[in-house]
Amino acid sequence: QVQLVESGGGLVQAGGSLRLSCIASGRTFSSYSMGWFRQAPGKEREFVSGISRSGINTAYADSVKGRFTISRDNAKNTVSLQMNSLKPEDTAVYYCAANRLGLTLTSSAYDYWGQGTQVTVSS
Repeated sequence: QVQLVESGGGLVQAGGSLRLSCIASGRTFSSYSMGWFRQAPGKEREFVSGISRSGINTAYADSVKGRFTISRDNAKNTVSLQMNSLKPEDTAVYYCAANRLGLTLTSSAYDYWGQGTQVTVSS
């Protein structure tokens, strides 16, 4: 069992930055690939970024490439998402998720989810 708790969301103007963090409970954090997803009102949940167990491999949605950076610290059981050059279309609830299968963009592959943190980008 893994519990995930996100933090770092908030209200920011377009062009600004936020850093989301997700801390995981348990001793097996390094056994999980991690992902960030987001869901805007009236839209389906979508993949934002993912990182492999070791942190060597990462993946990004085209819409955030070059603006967002994912990282993890297995010693601290944390995964972070640095978001720069934010746009109003980045407004959503952001979720942290964990899966044992490996780095994947598919939400159904993720076993554990956090409660989400709201990111609002004003124009």
